[in-house]
Amino acid sequence: MASNLTPFFGQDSTTHFQSSRSKTDPAWEHVSEERYGNGRRALICLYCIKITKGGGIHRMKLHLAGVKGDIGPCKSVPLDVRFRMENSLQEFVNAKKATKEADEYRNPYGPNVSQFEGDMAEGEEEVQEMQSPMAASSGKRKKSTVDKYFAPRNTQGAQPSMRSVLAGKEATWRVDMAVGRFFYDACIPTNVVNSFYFKPMLDAISAISPGYKGPNYYQLRINLLKDAKKEVQLLVDSYRAIWAKVGCTIMGDDWTDNRQRTLINFLVYCPEGISFVKSIDASDIVKDATNLFQLFDEVIEWVGLLNVVHVVADNAANYVAVGRLISQKHKHIN
Repeated sequence: MASNLTPFFGQDSTTHFQSSRSKTDPAWEHVSEERYGNGRRALICLYCIKITKGGGIHRMKLHLAGVKGDIGPCKSVPLDVRFRMENSLQEFVNAKKATKEADEYRNPYGPNVSQFEGDMAEGEEEVQEMQSPMAASSGKRKKSTVDKYFAPRNTQGAQPSMRSVLAGKEATWRVDMAVGRFFYDACIPTNVVNSFYFKPMLDAISAISPGYKGPNYYQLRINLLKDAKKEVQLLVDSYRAIWAKVGCTIMGDDWTDNRQRTLINFLVYCPEGISFVKSIDASDIVKDATNLFQLFDEVIEWVGLLNVVHVVADNAANYVAVGRLISQKHKHIN
């Protein structure tokens, strides 16, 4: 392999390195780029040393994500890398769908008259958008030059779609009632709408085609739950890198729930965010300095002794004693 591929050095080598640094696709972190003597490019997978001479980085991303294709899936790629490549491919597909949906809903010639006369009845087919004679003769609607100035309608703060602007109060009420009935039937607390993920969920649903039916019971219980767990693990792993770089603070929160159980939550803080570690049911534990010190010490070992800078807990006498024991054992922790 080394004899067939030679690094492309010469007059344009500086330009080549600058363009490589400007590449932002996450797959480039796992792919090596080499060039033949005649300047032709080849991409090499860093895990299985698979070489592809065409198709670009997207083709290698399919390879890393385990998608069966003309070059086949990589059998040596780590699971976290494969998961990131799968997410990147899905984001690409979602972006294309959102752009397509946005293009379909935009009408540079103004709204149809029927839309001013009331909402369409359920099941009624949508009236086709007006077309210019030239576009109609070619079979394709001519794209307006103003389209490039509008972000997709599911983008935060983007220009709202014409349909959403013209939606009547009755149509809005029907959607609100559909959401409300789901909450009432499933006995979901109404403060769930304050969740950080509630409005992004609605935005994602509004960006997809009307035929979307949502995940089924099995997907929510098995597949999507596994993917969510992987996401959380990747997030914690990214925090671990920050802990090792700038240090972190362990926090212990002692509280009593509505069942009168004494619980201790352990969290780790760093500039990137707070990560939940675990919750201990201390109802049957004598909360003296010795027992509490053992609980904190286990968390310190899990986080990494050299990563911990501070420990923050209650100012009760037993926790103050815990702080002294930690400082005696680990001199660098305050």
